[in-house]
Amino acid sequence: MEKINPLEALRWSVEMGADEAIGDVAVNRYAESAARAAKRQAERAQPTPTSRTAPAPERMPLAPSQGAADSRAAASAANTLDELRDALAAFEGCALKQTATNLVFSDGNPEADIMILGEAPGAEEDRRGVPFVGASGKLMDQMLAAIGLDRSAAYISNIIFWRPPGNRNPTTAEVAACMPFVQRHIALVRPRILVFVGGASAKAMLDRKEGIMRLRGKWYDYHSPDLGSPIPALATFHPAYLLRSPGQKRAAWRDLLMLKARLNELS
Repeated sequence: MEKINPLEALRWSVEMGADEAIGDVAVNRYAESAARAAKRQAERAQPTPTSRTAPAPERMPLAPSQGAADSRAAASAANTLDELRDALAAFEGCALKQTATNLVFSDGNPEADIMILGEAPGAEEDRRGVPFVGASGKLMDQMLAAIGLDRSAAYISNIIFWRPPGNRNPTTAEVAACMPFVQRHIALVRPRILVFVGGASAKAMLDRKEGIMRLRGKWYDYHSPDLGSPIPALATFHPAYLLRSPGQKRAAWRDLLMLKARLNELS
């Protein structure tokens, strides 16, 4: 290896711009690097002291459930639809109320022969406080129009009055909390025909365990303690499901024809 001339090295450094001395004593950078590495290795070898994490802030407790008895009492005290809506607005027995934006009560004509009950509000319904709006609502309107109806010829609601977070399916407890209000809702409207839209609605209202594939396309008798006689009920697909599974629209069309035929019998 060729030996480097210190004077030539110093001249080269000056030409490269290193023309100022920072300290009076030379610093061995290699030795510093070795010292830092040894210090890091020693720190790793020492046991890490147990750190104490701050306790998580306490969450506000969910509203306590008023229980089925209180739900029934609040619902049965309502003698008009306005009173029922007010009772729901004051009800604290369903935790969904805490995460929802609006109470979604109903739309359409309460004097109509048909009452349609869906499952639960979605994001757009939650924002507007109206059931069956947005994409699924448009398809619902098209389905009604296909048999010569519109929202003035139907009364529309859900079995859940507040949107579940993330549009998840309502839980058994949430359905149970809302059910007395749904039953009272039907009793106050007293429609001639009920249409249960979607599996959650059909299973809850008919007290059945089968899925919507088995429940749809058949007539049932809906019974309730507030009713003197049963109401004929038809189960069908939810418009949101039909948007995801357009191949089922033919089966939904058969359900609509069944509904139209039943309406013609009543007229």
